[in-house]
Amino acid sequence: MSAKAQVSTREIVRAYHDARFRGDVAAAAATVSDSSFSFRSPFITSADPAGHLAGLEGLLRVVTEVEMISELYGESEATLVYDVHTATPAGVQRTAEHFRVSDGKIDRILLIFDAAPWQPMASVIR
Repeated sequence: MSAKAQVSTREIVRAYHDARFRGDVAAAAATVSDSSFSFRSPFITSADPAGHLAGLEGLLRVVTEVEMISELYGESEATLVYDVHTATPAGVQRTAEHFRVSDGKIDRILLIFDAAPWQPMASVIR
């Protein structure tokens, strides 16, 4: 595992993460592969590089803080663990996100969190 590959993976993944929580859909989508992409979460499965960000505005209306817990980077993958603080009955949502990076772009994202507290609010935040 080269240091350059780790830096590249870190830069790509953090650019996506930071842009997403700033609400910058264009910047987040720019880090994602156009040719082969998959996104899975408890609410969304998408192959569209920008489509998985479609409900972002609704989510960000209720997010008050994102607190990073851990960042793990490899040559072509990364895992972020963070708490999403919200102004909702869901409160703080512990979240894990796994990324796979290929040819300088994110080609797979797996977002893991307990969706149960969000079920009653799903239509509001989408």
